[in-house]
Amino acid sequence: MSIAKPASISATAALSAAARSASGAATQASLRERNLALVLTQVASSESPTSRADVAALTGLTRSTVSRLVDELVAAALVDEGDPVTGGQRGRPAVPLRPASGTLVGLGLEVNVWHVAASVVDLRGQSVSNRIVEGDFVDSDPARVLAQLAQVGIACLEEARAALPQLSLAGVQLALPGLVDGATLLRAPNLGWHDLQPLPPIRQALAAAGWDPGGYLWTANEADCAALTVLQGSRHDDLLYVSGEVGIGSAAIVGGQVMTGRHGWAGELGHVCVNDGGPLCGCGSHGCLEVYAGRRAILEKAGVDSLDALVAALRSGDARALGAVESAGHALAIAVSAALNLLDLPRVVLGGHLAVVFDWLRPTLTSELNSRVLSAPFSPPEVSAVSLDPAPAAVGAALAVRQRVLAAPASWMPARG
Repeated sequence: MSIAKPASISATAALSAAARSASGAATQASLRERNLALVLTQVASSESPTSRADVAALTGLTRSTVSRLVDELVAAALVDEGDPVTGGQRGRPAVPLRPASGTLVGLGLEVNVWHVAASVVDLRGQSVSNRIVEGDFVDSDPARVLAQLAQVGIACLEEARAALPQLSLAGVQLALPGLVDGATLLRAPNLGWHDLQPLPPIRQALAAAGWDPGGYLWTANEADCAALTVLQGSRHDDLLYVSGEVGIGSAAIVGGQVMTGRHGWAGELGHVCVNDGGPLCGCGSHGCLEVYAGRRAILEKAGVDSLDALVAALRSGDARALGAVESAGHALAIAVSAALNLLDLPRVVLGGHLAVVFDWLRPTLTSELNSRVLSAPFSPPEVSAVSLDPAPAAVGAALAVRQRVLAAPASWMPARG
């Protein structure tokens, strides 16, 4: 079984390279590493297959340097070459370049309140395999759930390998609905989990099945991961993504990057207070957004037990259901307008249950935002909804692994002798 191993740069070496870069000093090796990342990122960001000459023109590197770096990336199975294209011009035919397909992949794993999920994504950003298992994981045993999640991930990898025999695992990212600090889940109120090290059991289960990712495992907030899925299909680089599950998660995307904050805790919009005299939230505070706009809160206020029942009630004009969504829209507008005024983001994208009820949520939300956002008279915020994969955080987590490879491909390439 082919397992990708980090070969040429350790975490300590990466930090040293970053320090040299910050101080202005650079070695030949660190320049090579940065240029490899520059070339691979340019190839990956092109909407259509590009050429060595195009990459040289766009990056400012010489053609000979780009050609040498591309040869290394091709040899490491990170870039694919297509058939030469003449284009009717004189000179050497251009060779189209694309990120490799079906060689190096990322595994995204997700734990949420009502499901665990896994997704495998290749270097082109294409989903190779996806699995989701529904359940009720509120106040669950973390060890049992993580063991189940690992098996879902292994099944997803095996399914991918059946279609792509040369597949290698670049790394694993775990998406969790709570505060994550490095490899530690500090708190996930809706799961009832806290002070947890979730990666060791995942690593052990994968290794036992022959999929040892070495040290290439990471954790992240599920809304931040889901935002990468939104970004993958969006024309925009600046937006606020608001995800609706049991609670409310969010991620601010600025310049095509998720703004995570100093500790990685940014985006907790669900715990912005919209009424200091409101009900108690699972986080311990009163009047948080999610006690008004979370899925459970809306269903309870509407007097229904499922999203399908809520939509049916809304379509029939049920006053109680309409009132529940209007109340949620009002609370959502208070929190979102604060975020837009603070961050100057031009658009809001809703996902999860908020997207399901968007047609009924939009009038209140739009009206409130237009009155609360200071810049609205000059540039009204755009509000839209997106229908994503049932487990967008798992897909986004796999995409995050891909981003890590693009940013530091030397870590996944054979060491030069």
